[in-house]
Amino acid sequence: MSDTNPGRAQLHASLKQVLPLVAIASGLVAAWLAWSGWQQHRDETRRSEVQQVRDEAVQAATFALRTEYKRIQDRLGTAPMQESLVAGDLVSAGRRLADGWPLAKQAQVLAPDLASEYGQLPQGGFGRLAAAEAAIAAGQPIAWVVKEKGGSQLAIAAPAKVGNDLAGVAYVLLPLQRITSTLEQGKIAEDSYIALRQGGSTLLERGDAALAGGAEALAAKIPGSELRVAAAVPDVAGGPFGLGALPCFLAAILFGLIALVASRLPKVLARKGEPEDDAAAPTLAEAVTVADIAPLPKLEAASPPKQEGAGGEVVIDRGIFRAYDIRGVVGQSLDVGVAVQIGQAIGSLMHEQGLTEIVIGRDGRLSGPSLTEGLIAGLRKAGRNVIDIGMAPTPVTYFGAYLLRAGSCVSVTGSHNPPDYNGFKVVVGGETLSGTAITDLYDRIAGGRLHAADTLGGMQVRDISEDYVQRIASDVQIDRPLRVVVDAGNGVAGDIGPRVLTAVGAEVTPLYCEIDGTFPNHHPDPSEPHNLNDLIKMVQRLDADLGIAFDGDGDRLGVVTRDGQNIFPDRLLMLFAADVLDRNPGAQIIFDVKCTGRLPGHILRHGGSPLMWKTGHSLIKAKMRETDAELAGEMSGHFFFKERWYGFDDGIYAAARLLEILASRPQPAGETLASLPDGISTPEIKVDAPDGDPHTFVERFRNAARFEGARLSTIDGLRVDWADGWGLVRASNTTPVLVLRFDADSQQALDRIKSDFRTQLLALKSDLVLPF
Repeated sequence: MSDTNPGRAQLHASLKQVLPLVAIASGLVAAWLAWSGWQQHRDETRRSEVQQVRDEAVQAATFALRTEYKRIQDRLGTAPMQESLVAGDLVSAGRRLADGWPLAKQAQVLAPDLASEYGQLPQGGFGRLAAAEAAIAAGQPIAWVVKEKGGSQLAIAAPAKVGNDLAGVAYVLLPLQRITSTLEQGKIAEDSYIALRQGGSTLLERGDAALAGGAEALAAKIPGSELRVAAAVPDVAGGPFGLGALPCFLAAILFGLIALVASRLPKVLARKGEPEDDAAAPTLAEAVTVADIAPLPKLEAASPPKQEGAGGEVVIDRGIFRAYDIRGVVGQSLDVGVAVQIGQAIGSLMHEQGLTEIVIGRDGRLSGPSLTEGLIAGLRKAGRNVIDIGMAPTPVTYFGAYLLRAGSCVSVTGSHNPPDYNGFKVVVGGETLSGTAITDLYDRIAGGRLHAADTLGGMQVRDISEDYVQRIASDVQIDRPLRVVVDAGNGVAGDIGPRVLTAVGAEVTPLYCEIDGTFPNHHPDPSEPHNLNDLIKMVQRLDADLGIAFDGDGDRLGVVTRDGQNIFPDRLLMLFAADVLDRNPGAQIIFDVKCTGRLPGHILRHGGSPLMWKTGHSLIKAKMRETDAELAGEMSGHFFFKERWYGFDDGIYAAARLLEILASRPQPAGETLASLPDGISTPEIKVDAPDGDPHTFVERFRNAARFEGARLSTIDGLRVDWADGWGLVRASNTTPVLVLRFDADSQQALDRIKSDFRTQLLALKSDLVLPF
């Protein structure tokens, strides 16, 4: 029967025109999804293959090194070897070391002071010396790849001891193939890449060398050495709407069926015998058309977190949103779920400002990878495009925001806090978030004001470490070589810090530069003098020009001299200020309330404009933008160079600028530093705050304290200046402690100022424990 309903006939006619277009569009979408699924499947297979070769190479090299380490330790412990060492007969000890050792050559025992090796520089090469120094510093056998005649060789070095006394350094060369055979024979695709690396050097590589720049993202360390196996595969964009390979294939099948149905339905509609019942259910064509044009559902915004954790929702602790950053204890106030919400909150703020790109880096803490994954998931949920630069110091992450023209970045770092801490330092649109901008992120989460994009943001991985090294090396080159020991405290600056200083022309000896999130040797905080003890000893033993220390995420700098002096950052700022003012007369120089009272006069004498401001890296950066200052510094070791750099705090760049200044002067580095104005001062003194609330106590002290004949400053806590010295008490914004510091022209003045503060502090809280 013919269709006598004019409306139905008109609908059928319209469908017959639309359905071919639906079929074509669905077919194209199906092809696109299938191609994307195939690309992702291929990428997963390729990535799995190269990771398998990497892991096998690391496992084989680890086994080989352990074998050689045991061999060298066993030989050093034999009675004949001990007799040679006790007698100081190192030639005989070297022969005993080589006797019966397969493939060994150039086996010898070096004198413990390594004087002969230093005397042969530079002709003798640095490799042997670096291996020997590394073994002494580690106190155990270590592997090092060195350049010798005939190419690269594997060096094994170990301290040769008699009892607890160092009698020499055992050193033996082996063929590099001892650890590279698996790497050389493993099967990888031609468009993949794998390499053996040591520091910034590539020792062996296979595959597509064009991928070398991003290979650190898949690097794996060979335990017990400075070696690592790096790997890379071509970047493959994620699937449409964030779909993986299998979902892409399933979606392709679905759209293929839609295309098939839409292509055949016009023939069905052309047939006679259409149903007469106007109340009949919609045809399949109508259902398909409606489904095809229906809008995709939007992702729901995260519901407000409940402080009691009711309903299984993620609990957000307001206390982790600090004055300068976000920081908490992993497993207590910080986990992956919290990171997701923080990422979405940051992404929501970026959405409101019209910002799309953001760079993410992380330090070496064990919780870093999982928190980074959560942060990225939240940012992508908010539609932001993420550039993951992997493990990198905080200043390298800041640098990435400039290099990659993102303007925004997050460093996942616990800074100098204990290993179980972690957190986020956030920059949005070039502004480091602090104060209310940080707490606003919490308010967004608590209020459910989180943007959810229609589609997930993009994701790419980049390695910018070499860009950072070359950018600094193109700006800084020292006039004469300085011998420097670098102590990274097992923090994330352990790799790139020595690379930068080597690139600017220094001779670098690394100490505790193996990145280890447990910080096994000492806490990575150079503002605590006891953390510099090992660095001082190493500088003195090597007769080096200088010792450089970085904190856990590389944005702070500590310095010690050959004679064991800890050069506090406020004195370093004097040196930096004089140098910057030579080229920028009248420039504004900012320092925090914890810096010495001699600093303003020093800046004025060199033609500058001093300005004291609140402590805190984000607060200092904000003040620099406001005043257009060329330089700023904090007593904690943060240095901010706008002149020739980007204005963010960067301990590594500051170290390069320090070496530039010291190398430009004829006198030894220690003399230059010793000539800076100095008095008698204390390091930062930290006191547990009453009731865990330092801000309330400092406010009470500020109102109650009475200091005769002094100038009081309440910019940050209470600073009291006399003509011969000053004292400070302020509330830490990162931990529940009071921070105090005292500085004076003489010991007598220092004792008087400390006594005056002590009396008034105890008058306010009689049981306050004061370690001065």
